[in-house]
Amino acid sequence: MLKLVFSSSYREHCLNTVAPRLRVKPDSNSLFDAVGRLTGLTRRSPTNSLSRAFFCSDSNDGSGSGSGSQPVVEVEVKGVESNSDGSDSKASSAIVPTYPRPEDYLTVLALPLPHRPLFPGFYMPIYVKDPKLLAALQESRKRQAPYAGAFLLKDELGTESSPSSETEKSVYDIKGKELFNRLHEVGTLAQISSIQGDQVVLIGHRRLRITEMVSEDPLTVKVDHLKEKPYDKDDDVIKATSFEVISTLRDVLKTSSLWRDHVQTYSQHIGDFNFPRLADFGAAISGANKLQCQQVLEELDVHKRLQLTLELVKKEMEISKIQESIAKAIEEKISGEQRRYLLNEQLKAIKKELGLETDDKTALSAKFRERLEPNREKCPPHVLQVIEEELTKLQLLEASSSEFNVTRNYLDWLTVLPWGNYSDENFDVIQAQTILDEDHYGLADVKERILEFIAVGKLRGTSQGKIICLSGPPGVGKTSIGRSIARALNRKFFRFSVGGLSDVAEIKGHRRTYIGAMPGKMVQCLKNVGTENPLVLIDEIDKLGRGHAGDPASALLELLDPEQNANFLDHYLDVPIDLSKVLFVCTANVVDNIPNPLLDRMEVIAIAGYITDEKMHIARDYLEKTAREACGVKPEQVEVTDAALLGLIENYCREAGVRNLQKHIEKIYRKDAAGSQELQETEATKAVEKVVVDTSNLADFVGKPVFHAERIYDRTPVGVVMGLAWTAMGGSTLYIETTQVEQGEGKGALHLTGQLGDVMKESAQIAHTLARAILLEKEPANPYFANSKLHLHVPAGATPKDGPSAGCTMITSMLSLAMKKPVRKDLAMTGEVTLTRKILPIGGVKEKTIAAKRSEVRTIIFPAANRRDYDELAPNVTEGLDVHFVDDYSQIFSLAFEYDDNTMVN
Repeated sequence: MLKLVFSSSYREHCLNTVAPRLRVKPDSNSLFDAVGRLTGLTRRSPTNSLSRAFFCSDSNDGSGSGSGSQPVVEVEVKGVESNSDGSDSKASSAIVPTYPRPEDYLTVLALPLPHRPLFPGFYMPIYVKDPKLLAALQESRKRQAPYAGAFLLKDELGTESSPSSETEKSVYDIKGKELFNRLHEVGTLAQISSIQGDQVVLIGHRRLRITEMVSEDPLTVKVDHLKEKPYDKDDDVIKATSFEVISTLRDVLKTSSLWRDHVQTYSQHIGDFNFPRLADFGAAISGANKLQCQQVLEELDVHKRLQLTLELVKKEMEISKIQESIAKAIEEKISGEQRRYLLNEQLKAIKKELGLETDDKTALSAKFRERLEPNREKCPPHVLQVIEEELTKLQLLEASSSEFNVTRNYLDWLTVLPWGNYSDENFDVIQAQTILDEDHYGLADVKERILEFIAVGKLRGTSQGKIICLSGPPGVGKTSIGRSIARALNRKFFRFSVGGLSDVAEIKGHRRTYIGAMPGKMVQCLKNVGTENPLVLIDEIDKLGRGHAGDPASALLELLDPEQNANFLDHYLDVPIDLSKVLFVCTANVVDNIPNPLLDRMEVIAIAGYITDEKMHIARDYLEKTAREACGVKPEQVEVTDAALLGLIENYCREAGVRNLQKHIEKIYRKDAAGSQELQETEATKAVEKVVVDTSNLADFVGKPVFHAERIYDRTPVGVVMGLAWTAMGGSTLYIETTQVEQGEGKGALHLTGQLGDVMKESAQIAHTLARAILLEKEPANPYFANSKLHLHVPAGATPKDGPSAGCTMITSMLSLAMKKPVRKDLAMTGEVTLTRKILPIGGVKEKTIAAKRSEVRTIIFPAANRRDYDELAPNVTEGLDVHFVDDYSQIFSLAFEYDDNTMVN
């Protein structure tokens, strides 16, 4: 911190010139008026209008030995002072010391200044951390010689010049010659005004130049006292530069309160205009860096010093203008926002007084009541009671409270639900049949059940909600049939998938106390559809997850229970909701993955895969039309023959559904669209010919065939029998192969491969035991199983296989190998066998029948208990098949091995 005081040079000036000079020159007076009243040094006496300049210590340590006790001489001074009434100047006096004079000090202690140089006429507090130097300063004060040299410290090489580049502590770690070399040559003779602890207050007097070092610790140097070069006070250039400095200072005063304080202090303590002092003042209070200030301190030419100072204050003025513009912009922005806010508040108050507008709470209450009014008579009484209570609560809450937002959202959900609203259902069975047939081919079981639902509703005059589960492989139309059912019943449709769902709150909602709480899916469904009797499709119900947030399958128990969903309680709404009119349709690939309590609440309708004829109809009637619209192709541009479609179905799309078939048909149309556009661009005048897709060019559109014939053998060899399997993708055929590995007395054993599951391995062991018993009956003299190690393999080893239905097939394969006789041609079988040779029923009769027909099998053996399942199949599925139903393995043995060899060859 720097503050203005006055040096001894001014004391001499007062003593030598004040008596004869009673007036100031006009030029000097006009310049003086520009900067303000400039009077003598230090304090004004509160009780005396005279100014006194004290060149002595301000120490308050009470030692009595400081310079404050030295004798002084009081001199009467006439100073020019412009009064308001134009009267002459008043007299002032200065008290100056008689001993010693500052110019007498030629050897001084060197004080390093890390941040800024000290200018004459200013004081600066510094901290001296060096004990020896501090002791020396205190000793000099005691010896009535309170002066030292203050020199700016140079920056180390490689460091940037900044006020914080050196700390006081690190400065005093430098001593001796190193410190001497780091000091700038030109400094200031400083009077030690006071010492309090390690704080030393310095008052600058005059410029010094170091000549040589006297001692190292503490550093003492010889100095020369510097004086400004002679200059002409009447020089126009100096005057103009001074006026520009003063003008710039006045401009800065308008924007910077800090500068205003400095200039006011300066104007109060300078009695005569002084060009060098003006230059020092401008540089000292500027924000320039220390090297620029040091340059001003070292300059002895007054004109050049004024020019350097002018540059510094000009920079300060630019910075002040930028600061002012920033402050003004921020102030305008803040004041503008405040003004807008006040006007808005006043406008609200005026509208409220005039009845043109109500407050937010009243408006919200009116909005909720208006929304509820159409359904008030249909709304349950307990719901109306809750709504009224919450509306009353809303009026008592502050709009800024968190509870206000919770209540508002709660009321929003309560009033938006369709209490008592139902869509008019379609009870026309014939119309519903037409709609279902328009959208889907086949699916007779599903359509029949929906028509029964409509018929019952027509007889009762109303319909109750049901829970139907459609199970089947992917791509058979489970999800799309749900939308078609909703259209046939004239109900709103809402679908949500629960595949991978692991949070109960998705179904039952969150508690309102949670941040971001929301109702469950069923409440959201009612809000979206706007009726209380929609058709809700719960997709992928067999893929429910389970996590730390609860078990969603258990939460669905209440939702899908006809006895409970009439009072379904959502955690968020916390009021019962009637879901008894909702028709729930669930979809699943495998019902075995659905928890039993949940499965027990559903009516399961199995959708088997499509056979080739059904896929042909679906492709012609539905898929081709959809694919053409999706690709923008007209019917006259491309034709897909029946042979091409059949090739697609058999060689590319063997899965049970038709989703992959649709993708391949779209691929054909995309290829055609791309080719036709390319041809039109290259040959614009040539008409595009119709493209015909048949078996010869099918691979050009969809690539090489993916599937080959499932039938590996045209005629099964010894030890190989065709079985029938069921998967989530539909039915398939698989071969059971048995061969002899090793033969020798007592080496009978069985080795299994083909990635078989535990159940299938057990079936193989049972089959091996039964095969030995049956062979012993048929050929008692044949010890084949007792002396042979067998290897049983099921091809497609990369596919996991499990289940009991291959038991009879394994027995037949082992007996064929033991008797060296192949089974009947075109024979496939399936069925679980017991140790007493009984054949137990199996599942997937339709899928297995379709798989056998796809592999051109003529004869199929099913368990007798599955006759009813087979009889329900459509005629086009059973056409051309010779099916036998058995309940004991002896019947299978007769069908497989008791045939005419000539017939077999033929």
